[in-house]
Amino acid sequence: MPLQIVSHPDYDAGFAADHRFPMGKYTQLMARLEALALTGGLNRPEVIAPQWLRLAHDATYVDQVLACTVPQHIEREIGFPVGERVSRRAQLAAGGTLLAAHLALGHGIACNAAGGSHHARRAQGAGFCTFNDVAVAALALLADRQVGKILVVDLDVHQGDGTAEILAGHPDVFTFSMHAEKNYPVRKVASSLDIGLPDGTTDDAYLQVLADTLTSLSRRGGWDIVFYNAGVDPHRDDRLGRLALSDEGLRRREHIVIAHFREAGLPLCGVIGGGYSTDIAALAARHAILFEAAAAFA
Repeated sequence: MPLQIVSHPDYDAGFAADHRFPMGKYTQLMARLEALALTGGLNRPEVIAPQWLRLAHDATYVDQVLACTVPQHIEREIGFPVGERVSRRAQLAAGGTLLAAHLALGHGIACNAAGGSHHARRAQGAGFCTFNDVAVAALALLADRQVGKILVVDLDVHQGDGTAEILAGHPDVFTFSMHAEKNYPVRKVASSLDIGLPDGTTDDAYLQVLADTLTSLSRRGGWDIVFYNAGVDPHRDDRLGRLALSDEGLRRREHIVIAHFREAGLPLCGVIGGGYSTDIAALAARHAILFEAAAAFA
């Protein structure tokens, strides 16, 4: 059976090629997945219902994004203006992660070709993140009583502060973030478990810490679904990372995470997280590694 992939052309909000946020990676990622013949299980999301957004975000902020009236000081923290295309993209990406979670529950594994907007907090967006799609999807699943316990594994190079903040009051969600300690955000928000790594951490050291932590997490048990943020910004060539993983290190990382949970019979919903490079083709190839690894378990 083909890997269930969620994507939409409007994940790409059409930023200028020299924008600090490499928006073109979403289009390039799908082109890469098509070239790899991985798009046989393609699904298209719809914009998410506002009621689900309000589970994770303050209603005033949700309304501002939907109406494209986000205050300028919040837009500055996000990193770009929230016009119609950005608002639609944020609604689609959140809908995409929720759809991918449903597909993971039905098929065992599914990936959204966007998502991982883990800096968006309850009251506002930040750090190139408008809505926190994983937090929204997790709370929607709990509200619908489709799951009882959720694990979030966030391996983006930046700490998942927004996810930690939004989900902190929910005992049925465990958040784990492994990131570069000295990277953004300066003020971390405590996850259920945080591991901050020193600058320049390379493949073997990184993967050993990860493997040991996954073993420890499994002792807690009882998860009904795992959300996996597979940010590729721990790569040594990433503009905004401070770690030193290679392409092969990313490939080994994805196999370790996916194999660990799928061999335990746990549904896994993957999102692509961060990745920042002026070489969009190389960046898209790094993001595609998640889908290549996931396809082996579909």
